[in-house]
Amino acid sequence: MDNKYLIAIILTLLAGMSTVLGGFLTFFVRRDNMKALSIGLGFSAGVMIYVSLTAIMLDAQQMLGMSFSAHTSSVISFFAFFAGIAVATLIDYFIPDHIETDLFSSPAECDHRIHKIKRAGLITAIAVAVHNFPEGMATFLVSSQDVTLGIPVAIAIAIHNIPEGIAIALPIFHASGQKRQAIFYSFLSGISEPVGGVLGFILLKTIMPPSMVGAMFAAVAGIMVYISFDTLLPLAREYGENHHVIIGILAGMFMIGLSLILL
Repeated sequence: MDNKYLIAIILTLLAGMSTVLGGFLTFFVRRDNMKALSIGLGFSAGVMIYVSLTAIMLDAQQMLGMSFSAHTSSVISFFAFFAGIAVATLIDYFIPDHIETDLFSSPAECDHRIHKIKRAGLITAIAVAVHNFPEGMATFLVSSQDVTLGIPVAIAIAIHNIPEGIAIALPIFHASGQKRQAIFYSFLSGISEPVGGVLGFILLKTIMPPSMVGAMFAAVAGIMVYISFDTLLPLAREYGENHHVIIGILAGMFMIGLSLILL
């Protein structure tokens, strides 16, 4: 396996396993202070939106330009971008939103609705696994073509996977009282991300020509933008004040923009 593919798989694995980190944080982090979570989610959204609409879309058009004219490349990347959004929308249509406000209830409140909370945790684990699969493919595809883009993308996805791990482990832990069970389900959800990366590797090595990689890049950008607007930003606003979200978004855009200049 080429080094670039190995690095891409490692980055995808680390991004996915941050779900487990979120599961562990459930046992140590105060749940009544959501300021850091709000800023972190805003930061992740800022990174993903900026890198998608600038670097990834630019790379997509350049790859497509190897096989098509500049105008045709722009048209293909445009429709591929919204095709990615359509795919993410379909996933959300069939799988309900995977983080609910009552997952952050206090232990006392959880005692009164143990069965509901445990069921919510299990459904959350399934939904996160489904959502993580295309994220894993996106992380791998970007990292395998340009590691300087792949690293910030992996970090951004890792940041947003941490609260997903919390959302899985918290209700299961409070319902069952078993830390191992809570961590196990967060692990199962996170592992779907590197599975998506492996599928991306298989596609690259078998049936995907450079022009198709360019179209996939544009679709990945669409998926990442959708995730940012549909999941990250609403959650950031839910668990923090508006100016916390704005601080996170602008910090994320600034950091990813600066890193792209320096790297």
